[in-house]
Amino acid sequence: MLLIVTHSRSGRTQQLAAAVHAGAAGAGTATEIRMLDAFDAEPGDVLASAGVILGTPARFGYMSGAMKDFLERVYYPCLDQTRGRPWALFVKGDTDVAGATSSVERIVAGLGWRRVLPVLEVVGDIGPEHLEAAGELGGSMAAGLEMGMW
Repeated sequence: MLLIVTHSRSGRTQQLAAAVHAGAAGAGTATEIRMLDAFDAEPGDVLASAGVILGTPARFGYMSGAMKDFLERVYYPCLDQTRGRPWALFVKGDTDVAGATSSVERIVAGLGWRRVLPVLEVVGDIGPEHLEAAGELGGSMAAGLEMGMW
């Protein structure tokens, strides 16, 4: 199962999440896809997954509080059982996303997960090219899981 965990207050990160989901669903694989809000995702969801895509807005130079809450709740229950888990990340910000990206990467590095695709960073307005890139992120992850690439 491909788990997509995201949070969006304004709806902009949700636009990207919907494109990630659509790309994964349209990849023509048998991979089950589950998309959850960061507040609703639990350690069991991560443990049941074969790969994880995280999506967060950039807030005050950091990931969203909801994403941090999710990572705190799953960290120790998943620490020893998910090492090597393939993961990917998309971040949406108005002016800068570097702090949000690095904050997620630091925590996930502690989990021992393996990033398998480049981070999709979107600054400013979301254009068709960003939605296309988000779809490619989802599709690539689903296809990679199906083919056993990661």
